[in-house]
Amino acid sequence: MQTILIIDFGSQFTQLIARRIRECQTHSVIVSPDKWEDELNKHDVIGIVLSGGPASVYEEGAPGISARAFTIGVPVLGICYGMQLMVRALGGQVRGAETREYGNRVLWIDDFRSIFNALGEQVRLSVLMSHGDEVVSLPLGFISTAHTNDCTHAAMADHTRKFYGVQFHPETTNTTDGLAIIGSFVSVCGSKQEYTVRNLKDRLIEEVRSAVGDKHVLCALSGGVDSAVTAALLHEAVPDQLHCVMIDTGLMRHDDVSDVESLFSGRFVHGVRMHDASDLFFDALRGIEDPEMKRKAIGTSFIVAFETALKEMQAEGVNILAQGTLYPDVIESTNVRGKSSKIKSHHNVGGLPEKLGFTLLEPLKWCFKDEVRELGTELGLPSTITQRQPFPGPGLGIRVVGPVDRESVAIVRAADKIVRGVISADPELNSSLWQVYAALLPVRTVGVMGDARTYDRMCLVRAVHSTDGMTATAADIPFGILNWISMRLINEVKGINRVVYDITGKPPATIELE
Repeated sequence: MQTILIIDFGSQFTQLIARRIRECQTHSVIVSPDKWEDELNKHDVIGIVLSGGPASVYEEGAPGISARAFTIGVPVLGICYGMQLMVRALGGQVRGAETREYGNRVLWIDDFRSIFNALGEQVRLSVLMSHGDEVVSLPLGFISTAHTNDCTHAAMADHTRKFYGVQFHPETTNTTDGLAIIGSFVSVCGSKQEYTVRNLKDRLIEEVRSAVGDKHVLCALSGGVDSAVTAALLHEAVPDQLHCVMIDTGLMRHDDVSDVESLFSGRFVHGVRMHDASDLFFDALRGIEDPEMKRKAIGTSFIVAFETALKEMQAEGVNILAQGTLYPDVIESTNVRGKSSKIKSHHNVGGLPEKLGFTLLEPLKWCFKDEVRELGTELGLPSTITQRQPFPGPGLGIRVVGPVDRESVAIVRAADKIVRGVISADPELNSSLWQVYAALLPVRTVGVMGDARTYDRMCLVRAVHSTDGMTATAADIPFGILNWISMRLINEVKGINRVVYDITGKPPATIELE
């Protein structure tokens, strides 16, 4: 299959590049700077993308690229750090910028050929910049193709060799027509656009069958899209070898347990085993405030719960654990030089203790949420599952900021039910949101209810627009709806006397508070 290699220099957006290329129906593979040449014999490589990264190309120890990337005869696109790396490798100069650019800037296009040819006569774009260095001289054969008020060479091209560089991030939704720019590069690479969800499903089924063999696999259902699609994929691939269990952590949303039970119990050969492990999780979380420690405590509890569930099921030969880990989980859990900077750990990432004897199977780990939704539809899951909003693996445990106990979780669960219920009453608004939820803050404030003084908790409401979870913008919820949510929360949920709305985007924030 035709493939575009993405060489990862540590950008938080590297997986987005892969996703955008796939949206152009072209296969993409992410590789490290020191391993990319190994992929040349594994794929029909038609192009290379050099990702962004946090380093400066001129600092000691900065990740580099071998000259072979520019001699194998395929188009190359450098993004941000990747552009600067290309400039330096081919004889140009890069230095620290007098004026750094972070956030959206106006880009003026000076040459509409090649990667800008899909933009027609659109002279300027709003683009996402994130750099403190600048290109001061271009390599021989390159011309400047775009600029901003503070960046002379915001894009460059060597049309003869089909080498291109952009100082901005076209892979993010913050850049106007970024997908069209990437699509133009894909076209320059000569893609036949063979990558589709149906082909993805067939490939994943074969990969699962190869990984599982004649063994049995345990899949934990959580009520979310990721685990549901993972289970459906496993059922398609190895139906007689699949054992599903739902671990009730006590940290789940209202009706999650009953929804999963009604949907899946009659679907799978071995049914769904329900396992109440709430005491285990609350004991593990007692007194913990730090978000990373919470995630680790929840992850450890999952492992213990799985082990207990296995013993109770007495399923002979079950030694593979399947998890619905996705791309954002992987990128936000990685902390290796040359890879992406760590944002947070994920309870699905980090490995299981060897003493359990589990082999970890993560069939969706290179997929984005929208791909998983499409895959679920292809596998026959109903829209009530495939279109469900993302829910974090650690559950409501990270929507109670600060110490977690049953009382706090009960409050945030009731609040979350109301928030999602009000939003879902407006189908157009609901369908436009990537995620909406309630969280409980570790703040108590004075209020007046029934002519009496109160000193209760503060509830935060968050709603965002996104396409992939890697970037997000706060949703502009009409004030009347927010006011109705606030009134219902304060009137119906004991323990809340103040409601705030979070208007922070990602970046700089994450979608979840912890």
